[in-house]
Amino acid sequence: MDNLDFIVVIPARFGSTRFPGKPLALIKGKPMIQHVVERANEAGAKRVIVATDDKRIAEAVSAFGAEVCLTRNDHESGTTRIAEVLSSLGFADDTIVVNVQGDEPFIPALNIQQVAQNLHDNNQIPMATLSYPIDDASDIFNPNVVKVVTNSNKHAMYFSRAPIPYARDEFAGKNNDDINLGDLSSLYLRHIGIYGYRAGFVKQYESMPATQLERTESLEQLRVLWHGHVIHVDVAAQAPPHGVDTPEDLAKLQ
Repeated sequence: MDNLDFIVVIPARFGSTRFPGKPLALIKGKPMIQHVVERANEAGAKRVIVATDDKRIAEAVSAFGAEVCLTRNDHESGTTRIAEVLSSLGFADDTIVVNVQGDEPFIPALNIQQVAQNLHDNNQIPMATLSYPIDDASDIFNPNVVKVVTNSNKHAMYFSRAPIPYARDEFAGKNNDDINLGDLSSLYLRHIGIYGYRAGFVKQYESMPATQLERTESLEQLRVLWHGHVIHVDVAAQAPPHGVDTPEDLAKLQ
């Protein structure tokens, strides 16, 4: 890890539909966004930047001494917001960038390192992310838990909020509580909200036309697959907690 050189950019917006003001919600006395910044620093990032269009978030980030970059308010995704940051701050195209979601306050630092390392070790990979096995059948049917299916090369085949793959015989006519994954459990992977890419690919992403598929699922990574690019999906080296999607999720962390 000593030779691993990467930056972390954390997109954070105030206007979440399910949880307005989420980055500023307090967890153990600190705003959520501060916990995310601390995880990125623990991972050894050369530079950690919070990207936001909201002055309230910017002021809070400055107050605890972290770097913040104000962006436009018309971004459709965190990745396009990061593209603006990389362009305005003049990062070289070969810079390894890890996008850590602002609602992952307890993502393990090891997982941030893992994504950066995967890109460092594989020049042919334009984008990398992580997953983790699902062991609770209710998560498979929870639209807030994004699922991913991969091929034998650890490349993403598809991401969805729907239960993929759909186990026809096991799921038919059963309630979630009655489902026993058994031998099927290895097929179900929860996508973890973290991405790694080089700065040049982020700029390329911004120039890719948006797709109906990504809008339908509300998953920005589907734009990459639609346009024929590879996303490498490794299983996380350390089990990550669930991110914070709703106030109920936050209550569980207090």
